[in-house]
Amino acid sequence: MNQYPIWKYLIILAVVVPGLLYAVPNLYGEDPGVQVVGVRSYKADQDVLQSMEGALREVGIEWTQSSLDERGIQMRFADTEIQLKAKDLLQLELGDNYTVALSLIPATPAWLTSIGGQPMYLGLDLRGGVHFLMEVDMDGAIRAAEERYVGDLRSALREAKVRYLTVRRQALGGVEIKFRDAEQLAKGQVLIDRDMPELQLQKTERDGRPVLAVSLRPAQVDEVKKFALEQNMTALRNRVDELGVAEPVVQQQGDRRIVVQLPGVQDTAKAKEILGRTATLEIMMVDEEHDLPSALQGTIPAGSKLFRARRGGQILLENRVVYSGDNIVDAAAGIDSRTGGPVVHITLDARGAAINQRVTGKNIGKRMAVVYIEVKSDVKRDAEGNPVLDQSGAPVKVKKRVEEVITAPVIRDQLGKRFQIEGLESITESRDLALLLRAGALAAPIEIIEERTVGPSLGKDNIAQGFQSVVIGFLLVLVFMVVYYRLFGAVACVALMLNLVLIVAVLSMFQATLTLPGVAGIVLTVGMAVDANVLIFERIREEIRNGNTPQASIHVGYNRALSTIVDANITTLIAAVVLFNFGTGPIKGFAITLSIGIITSMFTAIVGTRGVINLIYGGRRVSSLSI
Repeated sequence: MNQYPIWKYLIILAVVVPGLLYAVPNLYGEDPGVQVVGVRSYKADQDVLQSMEGALREVGIEWTQSSLDERGIQMRFADTEIQLKAKDLLQLELGDNYTVALSLIPATPAWLTSIGGQPMYLGLDLRGGVHFLMEVDMDGAIRAAEERYVGDLRSALREAKVRYLTVRRQALGGVEIKFRDAEQLAKGQVLIDRDMPELQLQKTERDGRPVLAVSLRPAQVDEVKKFALEQNMTALRNRVDELGVAEPVVQQQGDRRIVVQLPGVQDTAKAKEILGRTATLEIMMVDEEHDLPSALQGTIPAGSKLFRARRGGQILLENRVVYSGDNIVDAAAGIDSRTGGPVVHITLDARGAAINQRVTGKNIGKRMAVVYIEVKSDVKRDAEGNPVLDQSGAPVKVKKRVEEVITAPVIRDQLGKRFQIEGLESITESRDLALLLRAGALAAPIEIIEERTVGPSLGKDNIAQGFQSVVIGFLLVLVFMVVYYRLFGAVACVALMLNLVLIVAVLSMFQATLTLPGVAGIVLTVGMAVDANVLIFERIREEIRNGNTPQASIHVGYNRALSTIVDANITTLIAAVVLFNFGTGPIKGFAITLSIGIITSMFTAIVGTRGVINLIYGGRRVSSLSI
């Protein structure tokens, strides 16, 4: 009696061994380092790594390790002082085409990383960093949508030859169309109902003339707000990537707010600068009448300008903007139905569509270029590369305009409101380009309504206090269980320790972020995990008091307490799932660790302790139990 078959012990080992293996990376800590990633189309490759190593070697800065992977280049240093010197030097060496960010790099051995072993991420409250709460101006998003509809309505009425007097947006919202007579109003109403069902119409009069009051339907208003929030989040994520943060948080809060958390970032001014950076697009025609080699030698024709091409080299464009990114309403990656190649589908507003139709109609067979333009703020430096300071000692900032041609396709047909960009190399490139077009500028203004900085020392204190709370809770439970339940209590404590290891392993395997509320969830799990063993042990003691043999008492105790334990844990798990679905960031962090802890504790408390007790007492005659 009370013997496990071999396959059950193999299952326990199959859970315990990987759990120990994937929890180990959290013991190695982190090294101060520098992370380098390419900006826009530039890529951090082996040549860049060799250039970095050469620059550091010239000035005698030593690094402990350098590596190159899909995330970019990482260099480790012995201490933070060397890290800061290397960061400044590498930024000067690589220029604006690469982002050089301070980073804390896990010191996990290579053999662990080769099998996917990584430490779990620490949240803002544990690691330190900056926290922004941003509010999207939804009224501004609605105003922008109504302004676009003003142009769309004018174009639609002109094409249908419906005579109108004015089409203008009202100060209090909505668009008003004034017609010459009721007959033209009726034609316009039929046209708008047919082509723009997302608009709702109301007849009225003004100055003796028939008027259509046009407004967005509630469903369309919700769609505009949703689009503005999603596009702003996409734009912010795109900009946050330049900071090189290991685990940034950009998430929605409510129906108009965005939370941006940047763990490990202490320079609030730098973070605000990048989040508020302006970027746009300009569409220009390629100058195919003049000679590019002559322009490269300095003979640039009047009315043209050289631009840097995305894939290297330069390209000569007519120095006249056809239309800008302000006219792009939407961009989405897709597949060309004819060729099967990747494309980006572009949607323009009424003004951009009219210009596009006219220009492309006249230039079929020629090339049209998409130019990405970004205005960056940088520190002014002297001839020796040192920062220039003002009278107060603060570095002088200068604006730099970065211009780059990302694509220059051939115009094959006359284009209108919707067209597609072809000639892309892969689906990944088309997605990146669509993201670039959409995230080049914010869809609606945003305002930082809350800003907090969490220092690294406070994060260390939080980690120390959280670890201390877990240790104290564990030791108190250990003392009570060993004194009250003796050998069985010691087995329960071994299972409890294993439970903590499995929680850490699961968080590490899924690269989840541990926050201070998550630590609270782990502490709660310590008490809940041992509670299951208390139910089992008390049932065993009850069976012994009723005169059952020790072996029968163990068997009955585990079997009959199982349903109670499962019911209690499932109800708690349901509560944790509800907290995760309806809670915000801190509550979700608590719910995640609580959920993981409930699942792992059911395994360790029921299967794990039963396996150990079976090894100790199973298969032999026992006169008494140490319980």
